[in-house]
Amino acid sequence: MKLLAPSLLSANFANLEKEIETVEAAGADLLHVDVMDGHFVPNITIGIPVVEAIYKVTKLPLDVHLMIENPSRYIKDFIKAGASYISFHVEAEKHIHRTLSFAKEEGAKVGLALNPATPLYLIEDVLELLDFVLIMTVNPGFGGQRFLDFTLRKIKKLKSLIREKELKTLIEVDGGIKLENVKKVLEAGADIIVSGSGIFKNPKENTKKFKEILKRY
Repeated sequence: MKLLAPSLLSANFANLEKEIETVEAAGADLLHVDVMDGHFVPNITIGIPVVEAIYKVTKLPLDVHLMIENPSRYIKDFIKAGASYISFHVEAEKHIHRTLSFAKEEGAKVGLALNPATPLYLIEDVLELLDFVLIMTVNPGFGGQRFLDFTLRKIKKLKSLIREKELKTLIEVDGGIKLENVKKVLEAGADIIVSGSGIFKNPKENTKKFKEILKRY
């Protein structure tokens, strides 16, 4: 089953609880929460207190994407705050195996995120540890960017690698995904679709439309 994760980065933060209620009622499977520190990416978003607040107003699992330096320092706190899925960037962590193992011990589903130009071979040795891999299809830091088509090759290659190793690792894809291009992302092998502006411009209707497309794959 393909999963839909609306990205709260594009939601109306002045009315965040209502936005969450809308996409939850329309059939969203997860809520994607982008955490940015202004160092690893050139933007600052939300932190642990906001994740705690979101957790209290939804029944949906929280998919927390750490776009921060030294993610190992904060993973435990984000899981405690309510993250069911948590990912960090391979480019930001020196001790990947240790950090993944620690996160799994804390009870979360763990993933590694890859920037568009970051090669897959960097995660091959730990792929068996991963519940999911997050493929970025824009350069991270800001919402509303244009989908980078060359990343489809990486999604296809990763899907082949997962099948070759007979793993159950899911592929999550985030960046520039709209109703008009989501089919090619699914056809490439995506299991979890993240969309921000593609959903929150009309959260109720667009969530339903995305879900209808996902049901066909």
